[in-house]
Amino acid sequence: MRRRIFLWLFVFAAANVCAQEKFTDKLAEAKSGEGVVRVFQDAEISALVNGNKPAQSGKTGSAGSSVRMMKANGYRIQVYAGGNSRASKVEAQNIAAKVKNAFPDWTVYTHFQSPRWICRVGDFLTYEEAQSALSDLRETNEFNEALIVKTVIQVPY
Repeated sequence: MRRRIFLWLFVFAAANVCAQEKFTDKLAEAKSGEGVVRVFQDAEISALVNGNKPAQSGKTGSAGSSVRMMKANGYRIQVYAGGNSRASKVEAQNIAAKVKNAFPDWTVYTHFQSPRWICRVGDFLTYEEAQSALSDLRETNEFNEALIVKTVIQVPY
């Protein structure tokens, strides 16, 4: 009787150890006559796929703590919208540098959104926050054509 109980405990323990093998490791196992699978992914995705708790990641705050970001509907201030030329790209980057120098705490986004280069500033949840920041930008007399646009923003949580 004791041997049967011991045998069952051993079987369950062995099954538990086998179950802890990562799914992505099973994919990457070399097998005769089959191709090789390589998985390149973020650590959070690996944790989710393998059933583990995701590790904290994201931008680091001033205190050195990790800040996770999520997307939400909100507002940004568009300070530049040019064409699709190389000169427009350079101009968008120059304006981004000016904004960063004037307001180092603000996040600046420069990207190509077909058919033009765009430079936008900030991640504001409310229109009022964006309006206040827009007035600060216009006080510098360098960004008089800036305007508020509704878009998807990054919000720490």
